[in-house]
Amino acid sequence: MSIFLTKDSKVIVQGMTGSEGTKHTTRMLASGTNIVGGVTPGKGGQSVEFDGKAIAVFGSVAEAVKETGADVSVVFVPPKFTKGAVFEAIDAGVALVVVITEGVPVHDTAAFFAHAQASGTTRIIGPNCPGIISPGESNVGIIPASIAGAGRIGLVSKSGTLTYQMMYELRDFGFSSAIGIGGDPIIGTTHIDALQAFQDDPDTDAIVMIGEIGGDAEERAAAFIKENVTKPVVGYVAGFTAPEGKTMGHAGAIVSGSSGTAAAKQEALEAVGVKVGKTPSETANLMRDIMRDLNK
Repeated sequence: MSIFLTKDSKVIVQGMTGSEGTKHTTRMLASGTNIVGGVTPGKGGQSVEFDGKAIAVFGSVAEAVKETGADVSVVFVPPKFTKGAVFEAIDAGVALVVVITEGVPVHDTAAFFAHAQASGTTRIIGPNCPGIISPGESNVGIIPASIAGAGRIGLVSKSGTLTYQMMYELRDFGFSSAIGIGGDPIIGTTHIDALQAFQDDPDTDAIVMIGEIGGDAEERAAAFIKENVTKPVVGYVAGFTAPEGKTMGHAGAIVSGSSGTAAAKQEALEAVGVKVGKTPSETANLMRDIMRDLNK
């Protein structure tokens, strides 16, 4: 099984005719994703060929959903158009909207996240994220599908690069789903959302959670794990050497005084029984030990 994304998901690509959209649509199709259409305003009625397969382009998300039954959209549009694109997908009733775009203004993210919550039907992943992959089923975003195959580990990460590394490190076990939630100050899907989904997924045996400095998401996730998660969880927190007051990599990765430090996050996680590695490789080894014990 998997979370949020399955082999039955029907995917549209907003911005498919742009350079990034075209490149990653090619990759997603190659990994088996069921892409049923693209959306580019003003180009409705056209089609784009990918390795011999013609994908229809629609002028709006509403038209794409009506014609294809799409329930997932992945957004590859420039930051200034992202808010409008996501609003359009929400208004069309798309159940999952994966926003890859980096540099989306925080107030725009706040607006479309609030709109999604008000809709009661749409889940947002991102923005500024690598997306989600359920290996062997579907891949929406920019995660390379060749890193690891299907298995019984769930992975949720703020960092795209660390998502890839952890998948590679644990490729001998494989993943039910791996989700990069993004590191902006406001994101649609949180660690807690993913932890709950993996807890509920009968085909996920254990969970890797990757966090980073800034904010209190990892501390809140620790409290959630204590009360709600019975499956083994291992963690990694990036940013132990980050200087105070300097944004590191992600817009939300900034330490202010004693708030948001890697040490505080590690302490909170370990206090609820989550083993935290000092490096990604050590974290992978902690999970490897857990999986070996589970498979005895």
